[in-house]
Amino acid sequence: MALPMDFDSLRSDESSERASSVEDYKVTCIEFIKDISNDYFEWVDYYKLPPDEDKKRRSGITSTIERTNDWIAKVAQSIKGVDVVMNDGVQKMAESTAGKPFQIGVFINQKSSFTMTKPGIIDVNVKSAGREGRKTKLGFHYQDNRFRIESTGKAFFDETNLPLEEFDLMDIHLKLHVEDCKQRDVISFTVTVIEMNNGTEIDRRGVTTIVHIV
Repeated sequence: MALPMDFDSLRSDESSERASSVEDYKVTCIEFIKDISNDYFEWVDYYKLPPDEDKKRRSGITSTIERTNDWIAKVAQSIKGVDVVMNDGVQKMAESTAGKPFQIGVFINQKSSFTMTKPGIIDVNVKSAGREGRKTKLGFHYQDNRFRIESTGKAFFDETNLPLEEFDLMDIHLKLHVEDCKQRDVISFTVTVIEMNNGTEIDRRGVTTIVHIV
């Protein structure tokens, strides 16, 4: 069974095209988030984890359901916006299910996971530390794509001069450009970090963040 670390085939069926209204589509997607969460809870069952770790992963999934559906209901303003928030929630549930074997965090204005900011160049602070003295470095989300990013407006990372070396304690800053975004736009992105040991990849995890432009 494959580890549900990322959900690369994001939901993109015909339901969004057939939606009669944004409000109807919100109801559909809120139910979808609730339904698919059962799959992730089943994965946690399958892992047969120690009680503390089991509880941590279930709590992460449960929190994601609540926050994602709240954002679908209150923040998303269009069918595209609903898709962005919904796919963000699926990513986060997969990440909670897989767990975090090493320390990793992604912060905007010292807040993580669900954030808000004004249009401009956003400072994205990525911190991580490997286990047992191992190093970490910035990785690729999928094939040649270093970051996963989905947005209702124009949004992109500055990939020039990225800090690509291995760190004993990673504390780097990325630039997310959202100058052309408008109020109520939403941007979801995933940063991937790799744990290294003597130049060999040991593990990797993605951390997904959603930003509400205010």
